[in-house]
Amino acid sequence: MAMTDILSAKDIESALSSCQAADSFNYKSFFSTVGLSSKTPDQIKKVFGILDQDKSGFIEEEELQLFLKNFSSSARVLTTAETKAFLAAGDTDGDGKIGVEGRTLGNLIKL
Repeated sequence: MAMTDILSAKDIESALSSCQAADSFNYKSFFSTVGLSSKTPDQIKKVFGILDQDKSGFIEEEELQLFLKNFSSSARVLTTAETKAFLAAGDTDGDGKIGVEGRTLGNLIKL
């Protein structure tokens, strides 16, 4: 499954263009621009499945750093500061991972 099966290519392009510069990524505005904020819980789980590259059931820091590349192979990697801020926002239990259930990825998207 590809992101374009869930999100429009135009929205993906717009969201990626808004955070091309290092340290310009804001997960709230990205989720809104790419259209994730209006998706169903099932669609969000499908996106989570794409982001969870090692299929562990969690998105770890290494996977999160490559977050934008899941939307386009030509996108940049997140900076260390962006990655840590994104992880801190979604890691409510301090285990260094973001899950799909509870106040994790799904709730980050809806914020």
